[in-house]
Amino acid sequence: MRRHLTFVILGVLAAAGAIAAAPAFLTSSVPLPAGAVARATATPPAQAQSSAPPIPSPILSAIPSPIASAAPLTDPGKPPDSLGRQAPFDAPNPALLTGYVWPLPRGRITNPFGPDWYSDNTVGGVRFHDGLDLATFCGDRIVAAHDGVVLAAGRKVDPWMGWIGSLAPSVARRDKYQLWGELPIVIVIDDGNGYRSIYAHFSKIAVRAGQAIRAGEFLGWEGRTGFATGCHLHYGLFSPYATDRFGLRADVVQRTKLPALEIARINPLLVLPPRPTPGSSPAPGPSQVSSSSPNPASGSAVDPLVAPPDERPGRQPAK
Repeated sequence: MRRHLTFVILGVLAAAGAIAAAPAFLTSSVPLPAGAVARATATPPAQAQSSAPPIPSPILSAIPSPIASAAPLTDPGKPPDSLGRQAPFDAPNPALLTGYVWPLPRGRITNPFGPDWYSDNTVGGVRFHDGLDLATFCGDRIVAAHDGVVLAAGRKVDPWMGWIGSLAPSVARRDKYQLWGELPIVIVIDDGNGYRSIYAHFSKIAVRAGQAIRAGEFLGWEGRTGFATGCHLHYGLFSPYATDRFGLRADVVQRTKLPALEIARINPLLVLPPRPTPGSSPAPGPSQVSSSSPNPASGSAVDPLVAPPDERPGRQPAK
């Protein structure tokens, strides 16, 4: 009996010890969640849940939301344009541009956009005319090809022309030798669509920097300022956001101290509307026609609005 009682007491004490040791055993043998696992599985108190933001997943953070991806892409590293808009990553597609009119409505194309031996620019080592030359007669009225804002007007317009590199050596040279008068009179307009229009060789202009312009609005008079063999308009079009480049001939770079690269131009014929049916231009007076000006009444048997090579009065804006 005494031995049986001893076994009962020992059994009760062992059971009590096991129950008392159970929390410590569970704590030491079962690892608790730690780090990110704990944060992902634990249920935080209500106060902590409302005050502390959830920890985002790195993968989910790298995927833009549908709203963000639908917004236009912009490049914060590029300055806003003249209208305060943030620059896009690249130039808009020319096929999407609208609202353009011919800047010299009755002008003949005297030199098209493309390869041209007389031009100062190069593309792939080939001399290239970076715009469209149009001509009627000296003193004809030139109008804006598109709505926009005048960025620069006159001869000191290089900062708005898309040069890649420093203009300081060129400016110093022209200041030293007083060469500004040999440059063409130019107007540069921000067309408000990611592109800029360049109008060159005016005899006189009627607009100023900062002025808002509508398509078809008068800009100035056709002339031959700069290195031009006759009165005409050089019309160029480029986007400051474009990544392609045109070169400048090495001998021109050495002589003018201009940068060796400029932002690539596009063919204005990509945005200009089909030309109207050719008609006769008003006959200019004797004082309006220079010896090298084209005769607006003469024309080609193939296309009266495209001058034959031997009648082309101008090649491109003087550098």
